[in-house]
Amino acid sequence: MIEPMDMTVYFHAAAKEAALATCHRAKCGTVIVSRNGVIIGQGHNSPPNDDETQRMCDASNYDFDKKPKYDKTCCVHAEWNAILDACKRHGGAIQGSTLYFMRIDNDSNFTNADTPFCTVCSRLALQSGIVSFALWDKKPVLYDTTEYNRLSYEFHIGV
Repeated sequence: MIEPMDMTVYFHAAAKEAALATCHRAKCGTVIVSRNGVIIGQGHNSPPNDDETQRMCDASNYDFDKKPKYDKTCCVHAEWNAILDACKRHGGAIQGSTLYFMRIDNDSNFTNADTPFCTVCSRLALQSGIVSFALWDKKPVLYDTTEYNRLSYEFHIGV
């Protein structure tokens, strides 16, 4: 298991990735770290393929209220991009890895990720073989991916 002090290196890498985000709602970044400590995937939130012509959420008639909390944007989540990146570049190496998620403000300061709530991120992490999901919440918080998935669903049922 990674000690919390060592985890900060990966949160800084995720924050650096978050600085590349083009989403108008939040700056998020993710790195996926293999069992032996190597970053094997990275991603930030942006329209699909970083293609600004696919930015649909700026339309004046876009109704955010019709979408669930985890889908209040047209951007691909940082977690999804990192998982896809790791799978494309490293295939089976994603098995047993840890996902580090970071949200930053406009001045690149760490901000709290809050509680788990994205059921799509949790399902993709489980499906791809990621075993741990790390969030920054004033300090590193490490979840087993199964627990992260359960907490994400509980968020939506009000438990």
